[in-house]
Amino acid sequence: MAKNLIELTQDSELKSVLETTNEVCVLYFWAPWAAQCTQVDEFIRKDLAVKYSKTKFFIIEAEKFDHISEGYEITAVPTVIITQKEKIVGRIEGVNIAKLAKDVNALCAAANGISAQAGDAAVKTEIEQDLNTRLKGLVERAPVMVFIKGTAVQPRCGFSKKIVGMLNEHNIKYGYFDILTDEEVRQGLKEYSDWPTYPQLYIQGELVGGLDIVQEMIESGELMDMIPKESVAA
Repeated sequence: MAKNLIELTQDSELKSVLETTNEVCVLYFWAPWAAQCTQVDEFIRKDLAVKYSKTKFFIIEAEKFDHISEGYEITAVPTVIITQKEKIVGRIEGVNIAKLAKDVNALCAAANGISAQAGDAAVKTEIEQDLNTRLKGLVERAPVMVFIKGTAVQPRCGFSKKIVGMLNEHNIKYGYFDILTDEEVRQGLKEYSDWPTYPQLYIQGELVGGLDIVQEMIESGELMDMIPKESVAA
């Protein structure tokens, strides 16, 4: 683990640093039950803490240190607070890797000997590459993947409810991703697939289409011919 990455175990660790430094510090609030924290956690540990090695990154379990969370008005996780001289100079709520990377670069580049302009260009490239890699992994997560609003049990729009109903009716086994939980995926997948709306159905990592196309293919029998045998329940 990077030396500038500090997993908070007691209040005094954070207090002593913030009271004695004029440098920018990054405070990352998370919760072990919140799956949405995973991407932010990995980005901070594997990318930001390594790139900005002179900046201290604190990993803070929000509920364990609830008084610290209250002090920074943390109402949801993940939330990242950027501080300098005990003042909040940046706040990133939710999974927003682009904003996190941009804000940290803007506030920490100089102290780490990085040109802010060069850092911005590198950050943009890294984000695009990381997002495309992640999207590729998501569409290939299961032989049949559907991207919907809500969950398979509780869809949160009529179109998502219809496509889930059709898949269930034909005993198709599928994975799903709730795009409402991740704005970056929601917007990024539109460009990745060149398809502007949801739901989106993928088979073997390839886009099939949205609700209307899936419905037409089910009615013609074409969709079932495309579904891998192992993805159809007996």
